[in-house]
Amino acid sequence: MADNLFIGDLDPKAAVRLVESTSDLVVLLSAEGEVLEVAVHDGSLTGLGANAWVGRPWVDTVTVESRDKIQASLKDAAQATPSRWRQVNHPVPGADDLPVLYMTVPVQSESAGAARLVAFGRDLRSTVALQRRLVEAQQTMERDYWRFREADTRYRHLLQTSHEPLLVVDGQNQRVVEANPAAEALWSHVRTGAVGLSLSALFDNGSAEPLQSLLAAARAVGKRDPVRLTLADNGVPAMVSATLFRQDQLPYMLVRVVPVTKLAQANGAATGNGAAMQGLFQAYVGQAADGLVFTDVQGRVQSANRTFALMAQLSAEEQARGEMLDRWLGRTGVELSVLVTNLRQRGSVGLFTTTLRGEFGAQIDVEISATVLTMPDGPRLGFSIRDISRRLQGEERTPDRVSRSVSELTELVGRVPLKDIVSETTELIEQLCIEAALQMTHGNRASAAQLLGLSRQSLYVKLHRFGLGGGGASDTDDEKPAVNID
Repeated sequence: MADNLFIGDLDPKAAVRLVESTSDLVVLLSAEGEVLEVAVHDGSLTGLGANAWVGRPWVDTVTVESRDKIQASLKDAAQATPSRWRQVNHPVPGADDLPVLYMTVPVQSESAGAARLVAFGRDLRSTVALQRRLVEAQQTMERDYWRFREADTRYRHLLQTSHEPLLVVDGQNQRVVEANPAAEALWSHVRTGAVGLSLSALFDNGSAEPLQSLLAAARAVGKRDPVRLTLADNGVPAMVSATLFRQDQLPYMLVRVVPVTKLAQANGAATGNGAAMQGLFQAYVGQAADGLVFTDVQGRVQSANRTFALMAQLSAEEQARGEMLDRWLGRTGVELSVLVTNLRQRGSVGLFTTTLRGEFGAQIDVEISATVLTMPDGPRLGFSIRDISRRLQGEERTPDRVSRSVSELTELVGRVPLKDIVSETTELIEQLCIEAALQMTHGNRASAAQLLGLSRQSLYVKLHRFGLGGGGASDTDDEKPAVNID
């Protein structure tokens, strides 16, 4: 049987390979802490300047806040004991600092006749990147949590201050899960209150059938016009309406109950419930976390809230009034016309990504949702603009098709003239831009041509050449029913 193999029996080359394979980075130091040699297992560390440390004091190769850790490691090694693991950062010109976890071990070199120190290092870039993404994810969760709290506070405020009796009813078992003070006042004779009772128990027996018809119609179409029912016990007639909404994929009903005795007062006094709700709506628009802008059909601003003024670096909302919205909106100056074109065809547009330019040159990424508002004096356009510059982004991934195309193009170097390779690259980029424009405009070729700065006929030719959905001059983009906003 062969003798047992010990570390001491290894030849020098084998020992070097063993050390390099167990660490990402090995630094050979003199007893005074000067870097004598650097062995790199990961080739990417060489490009970060690790070989430039040779001949310099080890403490000078790290950032200021890491020098105390290097000196502590050298002190431990000077006492002939291995140091504990310590994380330090090496500065890298033009890039983030290089984080490395080191442990320093004293060794005796018989050939050199002097003590040496060996620092074994582990590359922590992937760990630091993971920690950074974890912190970003936590911050995003905290922002979402506070936005939820703010939305819940606004909902509670609206519900509690409303003068109209409102009930939130479970759409499955028809039990009242929430009632505002005005609703509780209608059934003050019920000791336990309205919450927890079946909705049918709040009305007399003769109202059971029309109540069920009301709820069934609301479930079918989402909303039902008011019906006349009678409250239980006190016999007060009331107009009852129901609206369906969903929460956590479960159906709920918002039931509005207006006693007939109060309905006449509400209709005769515009400063009553209607004025209160109008005031709440105006307060919400003015204090909303998203920028809200209302324009005419050409895109000229008629009203904007405070958040939009802050985004556009305006000192007051009135400065935006009368100006065209594309003064601040868009990368190329045609996004607003693309939005208006889509609004004509669909009536609403969501998740349209572009940029917003401030008065003093600042640019932020925004996400726009827009809709056509039908008003007595003519249609208006409403825009909700959300700042997404701080939104946590996923890791960028190059599409497989692009990766393959780039790989194929680089393989042509030396076999095909450069101008032919450049021509192939230009066509690839052109195709990707056309696909992106079609995606942004939801397949509207006329808007995509405007976004790309091409004529419609030129875009049709390129679509035919790249095989993107066919498309000749006979194809039209306006076959969908248009929303009349003229």
